Amino acid sequence: MKNVRSYGPAIVIFVGGLAIWELVVRLFNIQGFILPAPTAILSAFAAEAPTLWRAGLATFVSAVSGLAVGATGGVLAGMAASRFTLIREGAMPLAIAANSTPIIVLAPVANAWFGLTSPIGTVVVVAVLVFFPVMINLVRGLLSAEAQELELMASYAATRGTVLRKLRLPGALPYFFSAMKIASALALIGAIIKEYFGGPQERLGQYITLKAGLFQFEEAWAAILLASAFGIGMYGLILFVERKAMPWHVSVRS
Repeated sequence: MKNVRSYGPAIVIFVGGLAIWELVVRLFNIQGFILPAPTAILSAFAAEAPTLWRAGLATFVSAVSGLAVGATGGVLAGMAASRFTLIREGAMPLAIAANSTPIIVLAPVANAWFGLTSPIGTVVVVAVLVFFPVMINLVRGLLSAEAQELELMASYAATRGTVLRKLRLPGALPYFFSAMKIASALALIGAIIKEYFGGPQERLGQYITLKAGLFQFEEAWAAILLASAFGIGMYGLILFVERKAMPWHVSVRS
């Protein structure tokens, strides 16, 4: 019953938004190439389901692979930067500058390096997009320990490793999971945009480009719907892991 009350408003807003969308399209006779109706999108999804699922799963695998590579690199770099001031002062400005690089700049470069049809290019683009948010947030979390907490650990003659395990890492978990939630969305966005600029045919980015070029916008929107579903699934999984990893945190208890 509690879950129904918690998710009820979101469900009502979602369903109501779809109903208004459908009503506006029908009342004003909006053409499909401008904005298809939700019912038309669902019909296209049902008709194209086998092709959509093949393309969606391939894109999803590339996005998850890039997310894993980028997050792992971000964690390792963040721990090194939080430990050594020289690395932090040198890496942080570079991380901020690289994080400002538009995705559309990275995609053609990856195609030139790895070829148009290689999935490695998509993984690299996603990894670069994910790496810097994870690194920056983890450094901030690892350095967020209060002076009084560090003094207490020192009074118990705690080693650096103990301070890291017992104080810094638990304190950094909220920052890390916040970064991962952002990174999960960036991973799918990066993978699909990379595929716009070239990639195997059975990918969501190529599918959307092809269908939009043929003015089959219901099918293109169906692919967008599937991408959104994958994104929500990734976000939900990270949220689940967050609740299991830090049940003591106030955001989870509430």
